Amino acid sequence: MTEPQDRQGDQDIDGFFSTARVTGRHEEVLLTDESFRAYLPDPDDPDVVQWRGLGYEEFSRRKRSPDFVQELLASWQELYDQPFVGVTSDGVVRDDVHRLRPVDMPDAAPVRAAEQLLDALTADERKQFCHPVDASEWRAWSNPEFVIHRVGLRLEELNEPAVRAVLDMVRASLSPEGFERLEEAMALNGFLGDLVGLPALMNDRSYWVSLFGVPSLHGAWGWQVFGHHVAVSFVSVAGRHVVAPVFLGAEPALSDDARPPLFDARERLAIELASSLTTEQRAEAVVYASVLDPAMPEGRLHPADERHVAGAFHDNRVIPYEGLRADALSEDQWRVLRAIVEDFFLLLTEPQRKLALQEVDDHRDETWFAWYGATDGSQPFYLRVHSPVVLAELDHHAGVWLANKLPARFHVHTTLRLPNGNDYGRAYVQQLVAGPEAADD
Repeated sequence: MTEPQDRQGDQDIDGFFSTARVTGRHEEVLLTDESFRAYLPDPDDPDVVQWRGLGYEEFSRRKRSPDFVQELLASWQELYDQPFVGVTSDGVVRDDVHRLRPVDMPDAAPVRAAEQLLDALTADERKQFCHPVDASEWRAWSNPEFVIHRVGLRLEELNEPAVRAVLDMVRASLSPEGFERLEEAMALNGFLGDLVGLPALMNDRSYWVSLFGVPSLHGAWGWQVFGHHVAVSFVSVAGRHVVAPVFLGAEPALSDDARPPLFDARERLAIELASSLTTEQRAEAVVYASVLDPAMPEGRLHPADERHVAGAFHDNRVIPYEGLRADALSEDQWRVLRAIVEDFFLLLTEPQRKLALQEVDDHRDETWFAWYGATDGSQPFYLRVHSPVVLAELDHHAGVWLANKLPARFHVHTTLRLPNGNDYGRAYVQQLVAGPEAADD
């Protein structure tokens, strides 16, 4: 296995992770021109060979056994068992930021597609597939390739008509460009499986899918797809759509033109904004000088999440604002920041995206932009856009199946949440149940 980024003293944690990903270093972490292919495992590498031919069930059983993974799973289970509150900046949920305004003419296409999917399933499949709209199973999603919670149906175990019906429902619910991005993330998972010789473990159908509530134009219902590098929760409440939480990632995200780049446009916007910062702005926006800055407090770097704070099972996390407040940006800089947020909202259809962006605009003076790393594109970076109505992250990661032990642009994780209780559309659902008066308060 090629390991150009090795340094003496790095140690494996469990065969996938090394201590390098969670250890601060004074040396600069620089991006190179090396392709992800420089970090492909040797086909005979025992760390890969041991998984060859295994499906997700046996792989998950074995992957869960190391002490490190058991500790990680226990911490996630403790978070999952907590009642849902929502991400906040200070532990207090604001009830003045997510006001449900029913849509006059709701889009009927997602409802029709969901009903057609239900018709394509057997009675036993429907029992596994369907959950109440307020079910705790919404929060069971995860993004590793090993299974933590079995929720719903597994795409690779469905017949072809049912798989097509699932994808038709997802396509009908999202914007064309958003569905294309989701589909590409799933395809990149299959690309990774082929690269490392594990197509039975990682493919474009390695995903769980569930339905929540009863599909209707004016009620509350939704669906969820999750698996390796993909987790998307779609909710429709009185015709208003929410797509959050969202986790999208890829390894490799940049693939030598073998697949389209997944986040290249968003990263270019991010570097454009970061490089435009004045000296004074940079002093506030750049929270840490690098993604492995030794100034980070203990626990800030997580072996699975790295710098992410809003990933799986962190539905109730208290995440203080950090960085530069957006009212210190120029109009041109705000337009770039808004374009970054719009790219995070790409899965929403255009009319729904406009509604979400209007809420972002309404909270411009409460929006914060944080950056870790150099601002000129020479280093891997982490960015966060955070306000009362949106929390969006992009992080460059070290390798899992690839051998880069330091973060690189070809392994990217992104998250999107709606702070103050509207992940999974919960704030909207509560207002729908409570009646019009609650939405107008």
